[in-house]
Amino acid sequence: MSSSKVAGKASYKIASIPADGIGPEVIAAGITVLQKLAATLKTFDIEFEHFDWDSAYYKKHGQYIPDGGLDRLKAFDAILFGAVGAPDVPDHISLWGLRLAICQPLQQFANVRPTKVFRGTQSPLRKCSTGDLDWVIVRENSEGEYAGQGGRSHVGKPWEVCTETAIFTRHGVERIMKFAFETAQSRPRKLLTVVTKSNAQRNGLVMWDEVAAEVAKGFPDVTFDKMLVDAMTTRMVLKPESLDTIVATNLHADILSDLAAALAGSIGIAPTSNLDPTRENPSMFEPIHGSAFDITGKGVANPVATFWTASEMLAWLGEKEAAKQLLDCVESVCEKGIVTADLGGKATTVEVTNAVCKEIEETLSTEKA
Repeated sequence: MSSSKVAGKASYKIASIPADGIGPEVIAAGITVLQKLAATLKTFDIEFEHFDWDSAYYKKHGQYIPDGGLDRLKAFDAILFGAVGAPDVPDHISLWGLRLAICQPLQQFANVRPTKVFRGTQSPLRKCSTGDLDWVIVRENSEGEYAGQGGRSHVGKPWEVCTETAIFTRHGVERIMKFAFETAQSRPRKLLTVVTKSNAQRNGLVMWDEVAAEVAKGFPDVTFDKMLVDAMTTRMVLKPESLDTIVATNLHADILSDLAAALAGSIGIAPTSNLDPTRENPSMFEPIHGSAFDITGKGVANPVATFWTASEMLAWLGEKEAAKQLLDCVESVCEKGIVTADLGGKATTVEVTNAVCKEIEETLSTEKA
C-alpha cells in the first residue's frame, strides 16, 4: 500500500480495530493524539475507519472477522489494533480468531518490539538509567511455535494425546534473520543478539543458528552474538547495557519482550509492529499490554504504549520526523510526572492524552515564532 497525495501532502487511511477490554480506550486516545499531531504539523493527513470486530461480535456472529474482511483491510495503509480477549471466550479462540487471523494471511512476518526507559520513568532494575536499556526485539511472527500445527486425540481419556508442532522453514528463518540484521545495521551500535535454544531443540533451532551465521556474512559491519533463551533472561536483567537488537523465535521473543517491557518500567508503555516488510499488505500496529479486563472502564489504562505504537506506525508510513516528534512529546509528558498508576503516577487515561495533545500544540505548532 502507498499513501495518496492531496495538494502535495501525504494522506493516510488507517483501519482502526479497537476490539476488547481497554482496547477501545487506548485506541481512542491514540487517534486523538494522531489527529492533533496531523492538525498541528500540517504535513500529512490521517483518516480512520473503525471496524467493530471484537468478542461481542464473535458471540453474535460466530466469527471475529466477517467474510471478505481481510480483503477490506488490504485497502488501507496500516491497521491500528487494540487488544483481543474476553473472560467468557477462551483465549485460543480469540487469538486465532482475530489477531493471528490478520497477521498470518497478510504475511506480517516481522514483529518488532522496541523497549527503552523513558525520561521521567524508572526501571525496577537498580543502577539502570535512561539510555542503559534501549532495545529492539525482532520476533518471527509467522511460524515457529505458533504455527498452529498439531492436534488432540482420545480427548478426555487417560491416554489422551496432544501434539504442538513447531514449524521452522529455511525461507521463514532467512527472511526474519535478514530483517533483524538490517534492523541492527540501522541502529548506532550495530549489535545483534541471536536468541535460540538449539542445545535442546536440535533440529529447527540448529538450523536457526546456521542461518544466522550464513546471513551474518552479508553484514560485516554488524557484530552478532548468540544466547540460549534461558541465559538471555539473566543477561537482560544483569547486563541490560550489553544488548541492543535481539532476534528470537515466535514464542521466545513473545516472552522476552514482556520481560523487556517490565524491566523498562511497565508493560503499559510497550508498542508492537506486525510488519510485512515487502509492503505488499498493510502492516498492523498494536500495544503489547492486552485487553486488561481488570482495569477496563476505570479510565486508568496507560495510553503511552498506544502513543509509541502510533509513532512506530508513522515511521513505517514514511513520516519519520513526525514519529520522532510525537515520541519526544510523550516522553516530555512522562518527565513532567503526568503518568498513570502503573508508572507510579495518579493521572487518568484522558489526563495523559490531554497532556500529550497540549505538549504537541505548545512545542510543534507551525504558527509558533
